[in-house]
Amino acid sequence: MELFSRSWTALRTAVAELPDEDFERPSGCTGWLVRDLVCHLVIDAQDVLITLVTPAGTEPTANSVSYWDLLDGPPTGDDPLDALIPRLAAAYGEPRWLKFHLDDVGSAAGRAAELADPALRVSTQDKVLTVGDYLSAYVLEWTLHHLDLIAHLPSAAEPPAATLTAARALLEEIAGSPLPATFTDTEALLIGTGRRALSEAEKAALGDLSARLPLILG
Repeated sequence: MELFSRSWTALRTAVAELPDEDFERPSGCTGWLVRDLVCHLVIDAQDVLITLVTPAGTEPTANSVSYWDLLDGPPTGDDPLDALIPRLAAAYGEPRWLKFHLDDVGSAAGRAAELADPALRVSTQDKVLTVGDYLSAYVLEWTLHHLDLIAHLPSAAEPPAATLTAARALLEEIAGSPLPATFTDTEALLIGTGRRALSEAEKAALGDLSARLPLILG
């Protein structure tokens, strides 16, 4: 619960501190500007709110690891929701309205997470999992998107070290294998999810694991 709050607060703070001109810069999500990514975060916050008030009466069918689906390839933009995001983001016009909406809905999602019972079972995406596992999965989501946000903004604040470490640990569980200890947490997350190309030395360090990467999470 604490790591969810730390990762989400850090991400929202990073967005709030961006100058307006940075909203037109590319993000780490292929085909999306920073403004598009921030619009996606608004929808993510709505999803968190919806999930936390959607209790399930059955046993969990997933945890923070199996919550993630592994896709065959990166998003192409053909998905209707993915294609809608840039149009929604553009409709906000000025970055201050995107900032306002993310702060408004994002603060509510953060408060709801703090108040939720970690043992409560909730339903999302045809899966049932505990609130604790759901929020743990979102530490990876927020941390990856924080890295996406600052991918081309070298002066922007980075994710907290503790959430980078936790996100890496979860990614390694999803991969079923640890990533090389020579990789920093940030390198492990970027390389493991295909956000950064491998050097020959990194490929050698990965060994057989390189054939199973990247992990495209959905």
